[in-house]
Amino acid sequence: MSAIDCPPSPSAIARRDLIVVIVGLLAVLAWDACGLDLAASRLYGTSAGFALRDHWLTRGVAHDGGRWLAAFGLVALVVNIFRPLWPGPTRRERVWWFAVTVAGMCLIPLLKHFSRTSCPWALAEFGGVAHYVSHWHWGVSDGGGGGCFPAGHPTSAAAFLSGWFVLRRHRPRAAAWWLAGTLLLTLFYGWAQWARGAHYPSHTLWTAWICWTLAWATQGLALPRGRSDQDLTRT
Repeated sequence: MSAIDCPPSPSAIARRDLIVVIVGLLAVLAWDACGLDLAASRLYGTSAGFALRDHWLTRGVAHDGGRWLAAFGLVALVVNIFRPLWPGPTRRERVWWFAVTVAGMCLIPLLKHFSRTSCPWALAEFGGVAHYVSHWHWGVSDGGGGGCFPAGHPTSAAAFLSGWFVLRRHRPRAAAWWLAGTLLLTLFYGWAQWARGAHYPSHTLWTAWICWTLAWATQGLALPRGRSDQDLTRT
């Protein structure tokens, strides 16, 4: 039988999910521990600032276009609640899909609000006034405006990682494509913000991890107790 005919057991899926969360956390912690953010920003920034800050690709396509694409995605998820666009998920799963996506889009800006980390383009090294301080130095001001950790704009894609957790139960192939596309968009938006001087790479990595972990931790809300895997295939 194929893998689709014999899906992994719930316990196997739970172990795999936990491993992904832990490995992802270790990866972003390792990046931070190596102190690569400032070095990465120097690849695009100079004393005159960031040449790609207002470039048509980084700002026009990735930033402004990404917002419109996210808005379209949210509208599609609302429509999906009442008129399923993907056969399989239950109404409860579709509601959860929309709700946790919106939650991710709200959580990241909330965390940014309390951050004292300024954006790379605010550093004196790149024409600003601030000095570099790791976002781990909580409560320590870098002399800038702060409010730059984690990355907000990549949430336009990262928040939609929630779709993987719904689609994989019913349409594994579609789920794989959804996951790949969402991750690629997250990386693209993250690269654009990095190249513009709007964020350090770690800010995007943390955003992706937070959105993924939020969906992973709350996925049980889409699964009523007492329902079997067979029940989940019925809308």
